[in-house]
Amino acid sequence: MSKKIKTEENGNVLIANPIYDHVFKYLMEDSRVARKFISAIIGEEVVELVFAPQEYVRKLENVSEKSWSFYRLDFNARIRIGDVYKSVMIEMQKVSLHTDIMRFRRYMGGQYQKPENSYVDSSGVEHPMQIYCIYFIGSGIGVKGVPVMTVNPCASDAGTGRALKGLRNEFVESLHHRSWIVQVPELKGRRRNDLEILLSIFDQANRMNDCHILNLNVERFPDEYRPIVRRLQLAAADREIREAMEIEDDVTEHFRIEERIRRIKLEEKDMIIAEKEAALARERAEKEEKEAALAEKEAAFARERAEKEAALARERAEKEALLAELATLKAHSQTGKK
Repeated sequence: MSKKIKTEENGNVLIANPIYDHVFKYLMEDSRVARKFISAIIGEEVVELVFAPQEYVRKLENVSEKSWSFYRLDFNARIRIGDVYKSVMIEMQKVSLHTDIMRFRRYMGGQYQKPENSYVDSSGVEHPMQIYCIYFIGSGIGVKGVPVMTVNPCASDAGTGRALKGLRNEFVESLHHRSWIVQVPELKGRRRNDLEILLSIFDQANRMNDCHILNLNVERFPDEYRPIVRRLQLAAADREIREAMEIEDDVTEHFRIEERIRRIKLEEKDMIIAEKEAALARERAEKEEKEAALAEKEAAFARERAEKEAALARERAEKEALLAELATLKAHSQTGKK
């Protein structure tokens, strides 16, 4: 029989905040809890779960500041879908921001290339594992009103457009991964189904004055998820975990300060560039203005020269006409004398 959760009269319990990496890691270290937690998210029963060793071991002194905003756990899992068993690789990532998409792409590309993400069946044939991705995004991805999104590529007949529902094909599944995206801000007050009730353990609206602790109401929690709550209660009472959360706060704050400094420097750099571009624009405008003034002077000079040349041409024409008239008169005068 499972141990009953100790609750207050109003049905509330105090749990450690799993938004912290150490608490999340502590939660997932319990294999039974981890199986229940992942099963609830993917909607398929996880019967076996093994940490991928290269991702499981993390020591505080070896963690860089940036890793605190990006935490990852990988598992090799065996799941049951009805009477069928299937081996998959499950990747869980908990990040503060979703913006570094190229990092996600690079990591997923590496996962597809790893030879260990495969299994050998009873006949000795090697098969690639389908990859399941679970993302916990601290800031969300901007899709309002949707706490949990599922992304499950659907194959269809290109000739008819008919979706091939229920298709289970190794080639298709091995080349297209499934994803679940949990937007932490959108969990606030959302309790529409058992999964959203379970994920209320991440609802930051339940934080106490001490942000390390959440005040969680468990009256509606299904019995099968009670071990998850108990695990977080134990974490809340664990001195080492509380100290680790405090250190994580310090490191995170240091990272935030560094990030603010980086943004300020970028803004200053952008301002300097903008000022230089504005100065260049003014120089170009002044140059264009000078060129326009010079062009106007040249045009005026050309007009003046053209007018003078036209006046001289008229004078020459008048003079030539006068000379011609004089020549005619002289010729008539000479003819009359004869």
